[in-house]
Formats: sequence, structure tokens, C-alpha cells
Amino acid sequence: MPRTPGATETCAMFQVRIHGRGGQGVVTSAEMLSLAAFKEGRHAQAFPSFGSERTGAPVVSFCRIADEAIRTREPVAAPDALLVQDPTLLHQVDLFSGVTADAYVLINTSREIGRLGVGDLAGRLRPGRLITVPASELARQYLRRPLPGAAMLGAFAACTGAVSIDSVEDAVRDRFPPRMADGNCAAARAAYELVQSSEPVHA
Repeated sequence: MPRTPGATETCAMFQVRIHGRGGQGVVTSAEMLSLAAFKEGRHAQAFPSFGSERTGAPVVSFCRIADEAIRTREPVAAPDALLVQDPTLLHQVDLFSGVTADAYVLINTSREIGRLGVGDLAGRLRPGRLITVPASELARQYLRRPLPGAAMLGAFAACTGAVSIDSVEDAVRDRFPPRMADGNCAAARAAYELVQSSEPVHA
């Protein structure tokens, strides 16, 4: 059955934290998400954490979306949505710090939740808030490269409703040249439709 996007319009600010590895476009993902929000007439900011961004090293970026000016520049400690672009980080980094029961957690994987070793997290999140999406596989299919960022943003749009898939695609087209944009948009749309049509995960 189709998912119902979260009621983000009632939130003063929607905060997102994105974890991945250098070379996966983690910083670019946050920038595109903020641009998607700008296109909808909202305020947004995006910035990375400070530290190594060498290829393969853990990287974190942040995005905030609000209807009013955003004055804080602190890292996102309690995200409303957490995006994990590389599942190999699940047991290497404290990814779930500050995650509450109401948060959305999106993990880039084709594996079942039960095989990820995140049972404790699944048990404390509300039903339907822990979501897996094969973002890298979709990127390989449509982009010929395992860059999961756009697909993860499509999934994010589907489950949270914080931005629309059309705005995500517009942001992608602003960020990339036409051929790369086409592939990323196709991956984002496929992830969006996949999440929309999937059954929520229950702990």
C-alpha cells in the first residue's frame, strides 16, 4: 500500500543527517536537498562535518529545512531523518546517536532489515520509520555508477514528504550536466516509487 508522507509541515524545522564515505557524494546530497527545499520557497542550509574527506573515509553532512530563517549552524545532533549511504558504517560509527522514535532512518541496502544487525534500532522506532532502499543498485542501473545520493533523496522524498520528488529532480538537474542528471533523476524517481509502494517495516 502507498506510504503517507510525514506531516513535516507542522515542524518548525526538519533536520537531516547523512552518513557515508568519501567519494559517495555525501556532501553533494545535502546540497541538493537544500536546493530542492529552496525551489519550494523554503529556507535551507547544508554543510559537512569537519574531518577527513578522503575516498573511503567516513563523512557526515547535514541539512536543515524550515519555513523561516535558520540561525543555528551547529551539527545536527537529533535528526528528524537519518540517511545511511554506506551500510558498512552500521557497526563502525555511532550512526544512530540522537535518533528518536519519531525519526526516519533510510539505509542504502538490498538486504532485509533482520540481516543488518539493527534490531535495537528497529525496536525503538515507530512502525514504518526504518526503511531500506537499494540506492546503489538503482544508481548502477540508471547511472552506470554506484553513486547512491540521488536515489536516497528520492526515497527521502517518498517517506518524509519534506520535499517533493519534482523538486529533487530539479535540484539534480541544476547540479549535474544533462546526461548525468538524466541518470540520477531516473534513479531518484525509481527509489521514490519503490518506497511509495513498499510495506512499512514493523519492529
